[in-house]
Amino acid sequence: MAPLQLTPIKASTSAALPDEYEPSQDRQAEHYHEDDDDDDDDDDYDSQDDEDDDGLNREPDYDDGPLQSYAHVHRGQAQGASDSNMRHGFAEAYSSEEYLTVRPGSSERTSFVVMSADTLPSPSNVQALEKSYFLYWTETRHERAGLIKPPSSNPADHKIDWRNRDRVRTAAAVLVVCLRIGYDPPDVIKTDPCAKLECWVDPHALAKDKAMERIGKNLQSQFENLAATPKTRYKQYLDPPIEDAKKFCTAARKTAKNERVLFYYNGHGVPKPTPSGELWLFNKQYTQYIPVSLSEIVAWLGSPTIFVWDCSAAGNIVTKVQEFAIKRDAELAKEAAAAVAAANGHPPTPAADGSFPVPEAKPQIPTVPFRDTIQLGACLAHETLPMNPDLPADLFTSCLTSPIEIALRFFLLRNPLKMGQLDLDMLLKVPGKVNDRRTPLGELNWIFTAVTDTIAWNSLPRDLFQKLFRHDLVVAALFRGFLLAERIMRFYECTPISVPALPQTHNHPLWDSWDLAVDMCLAQLSKLLDHEKRWLDSLPPHPLMMPDQPAPPQPPGPPLPYEHSNFFSEQLTAFQVWLDQGAVSKRRHPEQLPVVLQVLLSQAHRLRALILLCRFIDLGPWAVNVALSIGIFAYVLRLLQAPASELRPVLIYIWARILAVYENCKEDLLKQTYPPTRTADLSPYTYFVNILHPSTNTGAGRLPQVERV
Repeated sequence: MAPLQLTPIKASTSAALPDEYEPSQDRQAEHYHEDDDDDDDDDDYDSQDDEDDDGLNREPDYDDGPLQSYAHVHRGQAQGASDSNMRHGFAEAYSSEEYLTVRPGSSERTSFVVMSADTLPSPSNVQALEKSYFLYWTETRHERAGLIKPPSSNPADHKIDWRNRDRVRTAAAVLVVCLRIGYDPPDVIKTDPCAKLECWVDPHALAKDKAMERIGKNLQSQFENLAATPKTRYKQYLDPPIEDAKKFCTAARKTAKNERVLFYYNGHGVPKPTPSGELWLFNKQYTQYIPVSLSEIVAWLGSPTIFVWDCSAAGNIVTKVQEFAIKRDAELAKEAAAAVAAANGHPPTPAADGSFPVPEAKPQIPTVPFRDTIQLGACLAHETLPMNPDLPADLFTSCLTSPIEIALRFFLLRNPLKMGQLDLDMLLKVPGKVNDRRTPLGELNWIFTAVTDTIAWNSLPRDLFQKLFRHDLVVAALFRGFLLAERIMRFYECTPISVPALPQTHNHPLWDSWDLAVDMCLAQLSKLLDHEKRWLDSLPPHPLMMPDQPAPPQPPGPPLPYEHSNFFSEQLTAFQVWLDQGAVSKRRHPEQLPVVLQVLLSQAHRLRALILLCRFIDLGPWAVNVALSIGIFAYVLRLLQAPASELRPVLIYIWARILAVYENCKEDLLKQTYPPTRTADLSPYTYFVNILHPSTNTGAGRLPQVERV
């Protein structure tokens, strides 16, 4: 789709209002003008006194920027004329019997009474009705989205399916490793020296059986740590014979049922896949390479499936799997049509010899077509995997399953001036845990997630981003690593491929921000490792233990002298600059929105991120749709459990905007997030109820509670 030419709109808002908001000739439409003062944009977010300046905690009778009050056209002048196109469900309320039978009250407020259907409104009632205002997003930037032509009024043009109702998770994984340590495949000529690490294990430094066992264990651990999905069952098959292929494929489909199966294939110890669509396994005696057809593997695994091909000439596999998938869909459609015809009483078509086929059971149609199979390949059909001795042999697998380790190695190899302070072995010893954002390793993983999500969101179509990065945690983690693989492997003249195909992202400017974060971490690595070594040396020695007895857990160490990265604060500043400048002249979404989503996980920047998010969704319903498409809904729903009082104004503001566009979201507020107690209902709506009744709050640190009826 070609990009739209965005034309800035002049500052005057009254001339660009839709027809239904034009004031009547008798009286001008009363409205407030938005404050153009930008001095409050740099307020201190830690100060509670400045909340009113940001428009987050104002009284209802003040104007908060986008909410403008307009007087509606006097409908009594044309009884048969069509009503104004009122949004958010107000049209029905405005035309209701309650509002049509208004009687004038005091000068400050209009009172309403319900009268019979036969009672007609008097002129005084109509005059009082004209004084009723409804609050909308009705600035020019909201109505026209920055365009001369107003956007379509069709809700389908603005709202997208951000709830991911058709999401499919990965339930089973088959990890096939064909290395045959000590025997090189006949069609691959390796350099000397060449890459040899498999899952960060040197297979020639251990006995063959021990090395293979260690590689399989590390591979499964890398996949398990890739995404926190305990329901996914991983099973490794090391140098499997051809007789076992059908067994473990059908067993994985039986385990996954209608969910997705992950099939990983490492073919570094077997010949390249053939152009006709065959890959290689072993016989039971490990004396021959036996080909197995990809069409059989596709049929055994069923659908949905995601394939990962880490071998040379992986493009041959990717192309043939696509062909077999389309053919398989056609066969299933034909079988289903024949079954329907037989069920309707139509006689079966005789064969060429005049015999009739034996009726078969109704075919099992997969929930996802085979043509939607996801594939990740290490290289094109004519390419061979890199053999640089400084790189692991399974470079593609390392990018997918251990992206931080390989990204550090890639950065160090490209910057040889830092090799005097560090060596490649030190890169595997970065302190911390991946899931702990306060540690160096966890912070790098956090930044990597934000960078790759932002690159994908700004490069992919919206529906493709939702499918690959929001439906399944395992698929999302693999595609984050695939973006890194495209960047690293292209540097070594190797082109990873995927189905669905992705645009080139290896030269995206946000990778420079990632390199800066890596550089800041590596600059402190020597000091961090020395600090950790001194602490370990200060611990008392462990008592003698049996060989099979696990080592006791180490006590938590002292805080590391680590200077955290300023990546997120700088990205929030860039987002704020866009709100101050870019949001005025352009209607394209800001690039930093996925980063804002990740910042909500941190208490250090959470309040600032929420305030900036308020300013963004303040731009209109289109901004609410964009924010929800990233996945912001689950986070703001979860934040209703936070006891921090400073978050209340911004959460009320955000939820008001969400409910104004998606009224059905109120059902999510009524759902119980935790099992209720005898005296408390832990549904999210109680967060707002207790704000209206502060006396029911039980103090900081506890969830707001309401007595159950």
